[in-house]
Amino acid sequence: MRGLFVTGTDTGVGKTFIACGLARVLADRGLRVGVMKPVETGCALRGDALEPSDALQLLMAARSTQDLQSACPYCFAEPLAPDVAARRVGEQIDPAVIHDRFRLVMASHDVTVVEGAGGLLAPIWERYTMADLASDLGVPLLVVAASRLGAVNHTLLTLETAVARGLPVSAYVLNHLSREDDVAMATNAELLARETDVRCAGVVKWVPAGSDMAAAAAAIVGRSVSIDALFEV
Repeated sequence: MRGLFVTGTDTGVGKTFIACGLARVLADRGLRVGVMKPVETGCALRGDALEPSDALQLLMAARSTQDLQSACPYCFAEPLAPDVAARRVGEQIDPAVIHDRFRLVMASHDVTVVEGAGGLLAPIWERYTMADLASDLGVPLLVVAASRLGAVNHTLLTLETAVARGLPVSAYVLNHLSREDDVAMATNAELLARETDVRCAGVVKWVPAGSDMAAAAAAIVGRSVSIDALFEV
């Protein structure tokens, strides 16, 4: 298995942090790591061009020499669902373009980490969703869930959707978004383990933001996530 599709139970759950940590750990093992953020919204304007910050962080984490266009074929300014963000500027996202870029990235790297936008059913164009993209790319899912109140329901819904669509799921990761622990954060892992047969690859504790996000992500992901197990699907 040469790739993973990192999806989330929602937006803002830490997909980029986990994906960057995974990419850096694999790169530090001497692997050629390709990365993709096929569609990124909420991109800032830098000069005359939009800058997809998540895709740039993934490239830096992987120490990749890819060009930005291969890592992020589509980027939009408004922080909206891809379908809406594209329509509002008169553009159409073509899944075939993403497929072609993915095949090129896969061909020149040992492993490829793809980060989706939003959750599994976020629409890319019309009724074509992130779930459809993951299916077409043919790599299993790593589900990132924010460990907070509601995480159990959101995680189980995401896993159930994946199963219903025939998508292989490598594992899920519980990600802590704050320093403070509460009862939900303390019990989510145990409850989820009882409610699903999908394995938990790890619980990632909160770390303070620093100047080198990739290094911080690699340190905590390397310690907390069973990375080798992710590639046993």
